[in-house]
Amino acid sequence: MKLNDTELKNEVQWKNVGIVLPKFNRTAMIERTKIAPEWVHFGAGNIFRAFPAALQQSLLEESLTQTGVVVAEGYDGEIIDRTFLSHDCLTLSVTLKSNGSIEKKIIGSVAQALRLDKVEDFAVLRKIFAAESLKMASFTITEKGYNLTGRDGDFLPDAAEDLARAFSLADTPKSYIGKLVIALFERYKKNLPIALVSMDNCSHNGEKLFSAVSTFAEKWTYADKDFLDYINNPEKVSFPLSMIDKITPRPDETVRQMLEDIGFSDTAVSVTAKQTYVAPFVNAEETQYLVIEDVFPNGRPPFEKIENSGIFFTDRETVDKMEKMKVCTCLNPLHTALAVFGCLLDYTKISEEMKDPDLVKLVEIIGYKEGLPVVVDPRIVSPKAFIDQVIKERLPNPFMPDTPQRIACDTSQKIPIRFGETIKAYMANPALNTQDLRLIPLTLAAWVRYLLAIDDNGVAFQVSPDPLFEYLSARLKGVTFGKIGKNGDFHTALEPILSDKKIFAVNLYEAGLGERVEALFAKLVSDVGAVRETLHSAVN
Repeated sequence: MKLNDTELKNEVQWKNVGIVLPKFNRTAMIERTKIAPEWVHFGAGNIFRAFPAALQQSLLEESLTQTGVVVAEGYDGEIIDRTFLSHDCLTLSVTLKSNGSIEKKIIGSVAQALRLDKVEDFAVLRKIFAAESLKMASFTITEKGYNLTGRDGDFLPDAAEDLARAFSLADTPKSYIGKLVIALFERYKKNLPIALVSMDNCSHNGEKLFSAVSTFAEKWTYADKDFLDYINNPEKVSFPLSMIDKITPRPDETVRQMLEDIGFSDTAVSVTAKQTYVAPFVNAEETQYLVIEDVFPNGRPPFEKIENSGIFFTDRETVDKMEKMKVCTCLNPLHTALAVFGCLLDYTKISEEMKDPDLVKLVEIIGYKEGLPVVVDPRIVSPKAFIDQVIKERLPNPFMPDTPQRIACDTSQKIPIRFGETIKAYMANPALNTQDLRLIPLTLAAWVRYLLAIDDNGVAFQVSPDPLFEYLSARLKGVTFGKIGKNGDFHTALEPILSDKKIFAVNLYEAGLGERVEALFAKLVSDVGAVRETLHSAVN
């Protein structure tokens, strides 16, 4: 069995191996979408294929919509070629449930796939943005996708080049946001409304998207002085906040083998030039949440009508609380702690880490004892029940092939939200004391220890991609593994890092934690086995 429209016509072969096919007319859906597109999604990665695209499929199957999704990729065009165009825009979605059952389903809701580095595809996108029918553009481009500047505050090369040249609708910008703003200008010329919905797993994602778009609009106001007013008018362009939660790891070898065993042959897993892991199939957990601020000036998909979808449309305050609950307390800090210690202790699966008593205690204490006292309660989901589900069901799921190495990517970008906000909340509450925090400082120390790229056995390992790795490793150059050294030596190396509010959201010394992190780091770096010994002592 291969993943294409022709093979799907033989319905019996798919049914015999338990793969569910789309229950709608794809040909008609694609034609309707070309005539009157309603939804464009930027970012063609696994989370889109397993979650938003699957949501639209449910709407199509329940006759709650008549059109599909147009997916556009502006960072890694190879994803479009390898996972969409070569498979008629179909995806085999494999849901790995904690009870051991597996759901296999063909997702066929994508009507068109565009590479924004191709002039002809970019022209199609601009035409779509000029369509009166378009309701929203959504985004899963990662937090880095909204960054226009580097650590030094200067514009990144692509953005700098776009912003420096004269604005022209005949141009094809180099930057992701530049392309989006050109497309928006097409919509502005017709005075048409739209919602721009970031679905990325980062704090205040809608605000990050607005900041990037408005920066371009301000620089390009000489193109049309009213364009910035259009961007700033929520009745024309809205930037809803959202909170997304669904673990979607890289394509897994075990899943690939399982699919091959039942006769599905399109299972090749490959890595693009930009280090994206792609395959015709996507594997993900069953649990999912998508909480969105209900601000859509041109209408929206009725996701809330999908039974047990995990979708909530609500107000801005509730989205913000849900996001803070998940990102700052109930899931993401636990994930990052497991990622850092997992890499140091040579684990390759999150689920295997959850068999380690020390690591289980680590996340329990960070979640229940250190996080819950300052948790923000969104009211639509119980924070404790959420942590219970994370620790007892989601993280231990043996069928979820998620890795600490994947979660460890871009940790420097995650720490200020995942741990810094909790530290700030302790500092702001006179009834709490940062000195009561034990496992969060240990995790921060372990992360700095991780940056040495030497595991607990004294063996070098490959650090996961991180935009600050070179900057941070240069400051740790004088730190030698296996030697306790003088406290002053560690302070000299660590002080510029631990005092950096961009990394930790606070100056750890001002928070009363800098010296503790230094002392913990000294233990962690002292000898082979010191990570395990220090962790075991801290949680017992």
